[in-house]
Amino acid sequence: MNTDNRYCVIMAGGAGTRFWPISKTAHPKQFLDVAETGKTFIRQTYERCLKIVPSDNILIVTADKYKELVREQIPELAPENLVLEPYSRNTAPAVAYSTYVLLKRNPDALVAILPSDHIIDNDDLFSETICNAFRYISENDVLMTLGIIPTRPDTNYGYVQAYGGREAYRSNEPLQIKTFTEKPDRNLAEVFIGTGEFLWNAGIFLWRAQTICKEMERHTPAITAQFAGWEAAIGSRIEAEFIQRAYTGCPNISLGYGVMEKTDRAWIYPAKFGWQDIGTWESLYNYIPKDISDNAISAEKTLLENARGNLIVSPGKKKLIAVKGLSDFMVIDTEDALVICPKDDKKFKDFISGIAMPEYEKYR
Repeated sequence: MNTDNRYCVIMAGGAGTRFWPISKTAHPKQFLDVAETGKTFIRQTYERCLKIVPSDNILIVTADKYKELVREQIPELAPENLVLEPYSRNTAPAVAYSTYVLLKRNPDALVAILPSDHIIDNDDLFSETICNAFRYISENDVLMTLGIIPTRPDTNYGYVQAYGGREAYRSNEPLQIKTFTEKPDRNLAEVFIGTGEFLWNAGIFLWRAQTICKEMERHTPAITAQFAGWEAAIGSRIEAEFIQRAYTGCPNISLGYGVMEKTDRAWIYPAKFGWQDIGTWESLYNYIPKDISDNAISAEKTLLENARGNLIVSPGKKKLIAVKGLSDFMVIDTEDALVICPKDDKKFKDFISGIAMPEYEKYR
């Protein structure tokens, strides 16, 4: 098999607002070491890809305003492998743009799409899984996603049910998807968990570039129509102007809603490696080891009394964090902001909408 046709595309354009106040608009979480591993999220993802494909076959899709951050953290990335969006329009337009870039370079490209903010506990098993999935998509015209056994009714993930149910997941073979539900509400997520027949969509996709191109033309014509004429524009001196115009008309839609919920080519590969999508404060709480009172602490010194189930984060700070009589809250202390809020993603999202006010601009 020709492995030169394999490409990894790292999605790194998000603003990371759900990780405010550590993640800021000018320096979002993919460029931070939120999980305190010693490397930023995007650097870890890039090095993970190097074990799968040559460096020339790794593309990074990000917002134009983050190009210097990418160059700073991945200086060896070839300039032509930095795909710059004028602004974020969610994952579907980003996938469309990167797909056209790859089709221009190699019409036979096999593509792995990877978010930049995941933690993988076993890189060797991850590489093996991706390579196995590459082999499958090289022989089968499908859209593959990786599936993770869920541990809680999390409403931030997509849920996938495959034909064959829970027994089929043990086969370690790709399975055809029966239903794909992007970010259900809490009640529906609890039903899914209760059946034992659903996996989380890890947001890691693999496919032929030609296949995803055709499926997006079929299911998201409002996006692909904006890129009409891409064959001549991409790689030319008018590319930036062309993409600016295309993104202006693109709807803001995720790949899950736009394609994966609708396509009849969706397959899933049950993954066995350790996986965490550190996308919210609640997900970080689930990742950090807990004390005997279920407090997750990432701070140099704390004094806790009658405190249970809290997330306490004070990156690089030497101050004492003292908490009494608090349960299921988050205390996030940074240089310019202190946040004390219930440890609930929806409540936090509603709460921080207030920082959009002009008087809080310097804190965003």
